[in-house]
Order: sequence, then C-alpha cells, then structure tokens
Amino acid sequence: MTPERRTHRPQQARKHSWRRASSQSAQGGKPPADPPQHRGGREPEHERPAPAADPSVVQASLYRDGVQVAAPGSLAATFRALRAEPDGMAWIGLARPTEQELLSLAAEFDLHELAVEDAMEAHQRPKLERYGETLFVVLRAARYLDAPEEVDFGELHIFVGADFVITVRHGAAPDLSAVRHRMEQSPELLRLGPEAVLYAILDAVVDGYAPVVSGVQNDIDEIETEVFGGDPSVSRRIYELSREVVEFQRATRPLVGMLHGLMAGFAKYGTDEELQRYLRDVADHVTHTSERVDSFRQALTDILTVNATLVTQQQNAEMRALAEAGFEQNEEIKKISSWAAILFAPTLVGTVYGMNFETMPELRWVFGYPFAVALMGIVCVTLYLVFKRRDWL
Repeated sequence: MTPERRTHRPQQARKHSWRRASSQSAQGGKPPADPPQHRGGREPEHERPAPAADPSVVQASLYRDGVQVAAPGSLAATFRALRAEPDGMAWIGLARPTEQELLSLAAEFDLHELAVEDAMEAHQRPKLERYGETLFVVLRAARYLDAPEEVDFGELHIFVGADFVITVRHGAAPDLSAVRHRMEQSPELLRLGPEAVLYAILDAVVDGYAPVVSGVQNDIDEIETEVFGGDPSVSRRIYELSREVVEFQRATRPLVGMLHGLMAGFAKYGTDEELQRYLRDVADHVTHTSERVDSFRQALTDILTVNATLVTQQQNAEMRALAEAGFEQNEEIKKISSWAAILFAPTLVGTVYGMNFETMPELRWVFGYPFAVALMGIVCVTLYLVFKRRDWL
C-alpha cells in the first residue's frame, strides 16, 4: 500500500461510517431516517431518540419573530423546543462536534450526507452549495496573534434551512457569540430569518479580516526594515509570512465568487431589500480585502527578490575581501620567502667552511676568506635583484 493511500484511509473510514450509520437509520437503526417534518409537522418526541450528551454544543437558541423564546442546553432539548414552536427558528452552534451529534442533526433536519461529510472533516475550501432547501456554506476565518506575530486560521461550516441555522466550528476563530448578541439586539433584522443570520456571520468573518490585514501590513513594514538592516534571519520570516499570505488568499479569494452567487439569487429567492444591501456591503469589503492580500503577496515577492540581491552583494563583498586578504597574505609570503632565500646563501657557504676539513684548498689559500665573503655577497645581491625584479620585494 502506498503512503498516499495510507494517508487517506482514516478520512474514508469516517465517511464510510457515516454512510453505514445513514443506512442503519434508514433500516430502523440508530437515528430514524424518515425525513423530519419542519415546523409544525415534526415527529412526536417519543418517536425520535435523543442523543446521550452534547459536549460540543456551544449555544442553542430558539427565536420567534426575532425574539429569543428558549435557550435549550442540549440538542435533544432544542429539537423538542423547535417542534413545539411551528413559527420558530433554531440557531445551533457547535465546536468540533462528534460524529454522533452530526448524525442526529442530519436526521432531525434532513441534511445531505455529502454536506455532513464535509462538516466532519476540516480543511475544506471556502464554498457555497445548495442541497434542496438547505444551503451549505464553508468559510475560512482568520485572526492575528500579536505575541507570535502570526495568523491563525479557523474553519466554519454553516447549514441554513427554512427554520434553522447550524454552525460547526473547527478552530478558535471565529467567535460567533458577538454575532449572536448583536443579532439579538436587532430583532427587526433577526426577524428576517436564517438568511439574515447567514449574512451576519459572513459580515463578522469578513470584518475579522481587517485586523489580520493590518497585522500583516505591519509585518511587511518590519521585514523591509530588517532586509535593509542586514538581518540574516529575515529570509525565514519572509518565507513564513508568504505562506500565511497564500493561506489568506485561499480564504478570501473564493468569497468574492460566493457572494456574487448569493447576490445573483436575490430575485429567485425573494431576498429582503435590507438583506440585499447588507450583502452588497459585505461583498465590497471582501473585494477590498482580497485586493489587499494580492498586493501583499506581490510585495513579499519583491522583498524576497531584493533580499536575495542584497545577500548576493554581501556574499560578493565578503568574497572580494577574502580574495584581497589572500592576495596580501601571498605578498607577505613572497617577501618572507625572498629574504629567507637571500639569507640561506651565506649560511650555506659558511656551513661548508665550518666543517674544517684539512684537504679544503681554500684553507691554504691567502685569498680564501675574502673569496668566501665575496661569494656570499655576490649570491645575496643577485638573489635580491632577481626578487626585486619580480616584485617579490
């Protein structure tokens, strides 16, 4: 088995377990598979088993005419409250839910199995898909962490139906409690239904990009200073920031097409005028953010090129300095070698005469000593002139 296949086996296993659970529910197994009747037509409570526990439920609320009427503490209680409120709307928020929780939601709200599979697995690209009457949206949220100076990305999956909104969060971002509070403070907007909640979440995610843009811009300014300051570790920081900007692009660029797709369906789905203005404003912010992120990537590419040029120039200067130092060292070696050769000649002659052999003819010669001294002088002068001519001295 190849490593690639081994890597994908857990994901396939989870998807297969979802399909097995779906088929079991269709045969009368765990969750009931009969499509739930929305609003007043839901099945009685005793016909639908409740989940054992809801450890990942962040918050669940029931609204009627834009006003909160209940805040159940579990999925089962939320299902019961929504069945008892024909004109109500449920807003369920989960963080890293279990497979059983998603299965219970799929059975209750008739969610498509492909959308549920995507919600089980993080690392999905931002997208917008419609399954019958249910809209499935994947968003990539981002937040800037000041201490490590890096961008943290989160993933949000949203199911929007006729009378429910389900958010499945993977990661720390985004924090939807502020969105919920703001919507509850605007009953006239919340009264417009699940679509208004979706647009409010979109607006919150897009507004969350603004601090990230400011943080990345500040990092780029610091990197420019470090590049021209000769910081040797700046190359690694440029690479890491470039990776974050690429990830940021993947989060923002698909949103432009997604929002235009939503705006194209205004007439078909009878979207309220206020919501249309709301979404157009969000689309403008997304376009601006996407353009800024594109400019960041180009700026980092230019900075990387400039840094490579500066590093090359610095290396050339160091090599030139080493070459000059080697040349000067060679010149000194030449001088030392030349004087050593000059001094070696009289040493050699004196060493021969120091052996004091009786048979040496110069010992009995009157001019032997002057001849030896003259010979030393001639050899030394000759060597000096030769080395001087070759610029060794």
